[in-house]
Amino acid sequence: MSMLKIGKLKLKSNLILSPMAGITDLPFRHLCRSFGAELAFVEMINCRSISHKSRKTKHMLASSAIDRPLGIQILGSEEQYILKSLEVLKNYKFDILDFNAACPAKKVVRRGEGSSLLQEPKKFSKILKLIVKNSWLPVSVKIRAGWDKNSLNAREISLLAQDCGVSALFIHGRTKTQGYSGGVDYDIIREVKKTLSIPLIASGDIFSGPLAKKMFAETGCDGLAVARGSLGNPWIFAEIKEYLKSGKIIKRPNEKTIARIMQEHFNACVDFYGERNGVVIFRKFYIWYTKGLCRVRQLRERASRARTRQDVEAIIREASRDK
Repeated sequence: MSMLKIGKLKLKSNLILSPMAGITDLPFRHLCRSFGAELAFVEMINCRSISHKSRKTKHMLASSAIDRPLGIQILGSEEQYILKSLEVLKNYKFDILDFNAACPAKKVVRRGEGSSLLQEPKKFSKILKLIVKNSWLPVSVKIRAGWDKNSLNAREISLLAQDCGVSALFIHGRTKTQGYSGGVDYDIIREVKKTLSIPLIASGDIFSGPLAKKMFAETGCDGLAVARGSLGNPWIFAEIKEYLKSGKIIKRPNEKTIARIMQEHFNACVDFYGERNGVVIFRKFYIWYTKGLCRVRQLRERASRARTRQDVEAIIREASRDK
């Protein structure tokens, strides 16, 4: 484990929980922090949504005294909404501001946002300069390896970002057209790392301690951003930390321990969202938590139909029984 400095933000750990839409809410962040994720991000939020200050957006931005250090990742391409969102965010306690130029979702790309900016270096540069100029926080940016295999321009884009004054760069080692399929390109991450003088945080296929070590070894990156590897597996941060320290692989928790963690997570969801919404939001997490467990098909089907706190607590208890 190494310290990581991003602008004025000093971190004791270089393991980070990535922002994930619909996932990295306050209950999940608290849980991941308990296993060793020091820096976490709220869900990626569009600048238009922040500007409109909707009730839903305010809830997404909610935090707590122990939810620190905390990052916000914004998505957008229209200058007026970017500036407006920065004004709104001044009322919240964040420690780092990340700009997303990596999201491959079709609806995002159609709006000229996310990874579409990899195809428009001038526009990308103009937006980043605007954000850095108007931000009171260290600014980072997240990119991908490129648009497709024929336009692997991460090196050029990362240099542009550095010249714009960002304090760190996050990179997912796949192209936009790959989405989350195929393999991670360790070579291009390593090339970007050699190019930059600012910290580079890598992501992509961080599903275990050995894969985390492989990313560090093959790319020389300064930190890891864990995303899908934390789904139903918040203890991955403790697993990575132990593997990097001793080379020992921590066994997956047994059913009873997983059930205890699920119950803790579910209680937090209900406290945060209320019973009705908490149940609906937790259902997808139940599917992830029970991946790999024996004979859980019927429980998962029941989870998809769960409506009350009692429904969810019953299937959590049943998942803990010795199989």
